[in-house]
Amino acid sequence: MDLILWRHAEAEDAAKGQDDLQRALTSRGEKQAARVAAWLDRQLPEGTRILCSPALRCEQTVLPLGRKYKTREELAPGATVADVLQVAQWPSAKQAVLVVGHQPVLGEVLAQLLHLKQGSCPIRKGAAWWLRTRERDGDEQTVVVAVQSPDAV
Repeated sequence: MDLILWRHAEAEDAAKGQDDLQRALTSRGEKQAARVAAWLDRQLPEGTRILCSPALRCEQTVLPLGRKYKTREELAPGATVADVLQVAQWPSAKQAVLVVGHQPVLGEVLAQLLHLKQGSCPIRKGAAWWLRTRERDGDEQTVVVAVQSPDAV
């Protein structure tokens, strides 16, 4: 199974009293999202299931991809590693799954799947990490297929 974790692009700081879910992308964030979306569109297999946090900044990140997606409350800020893996159906989903979400949980998912000693892995705003599960010598492994930063596209 392929699991792609895409952190939302740069967003505005929350205004006093503003609902965190309503924070929008900055103009820089919009450019970051467009660059990574263009790269992902060339790479993603047909039938990739795309799941997005209900936060405005995540929806604005995924929109330039131009593909259908579903918002999932389980991916909102405050999500746990178990929430992300369950909604993605890791590692048993039959198709690739793209999750658009937030730090720190996406970094915590990476740390768990890659067996990193620290509990989290930093992910740059707008970056995508592509993971794949495989079996080798009877052991299930997670490998990194690609990492794409918006600054490198």
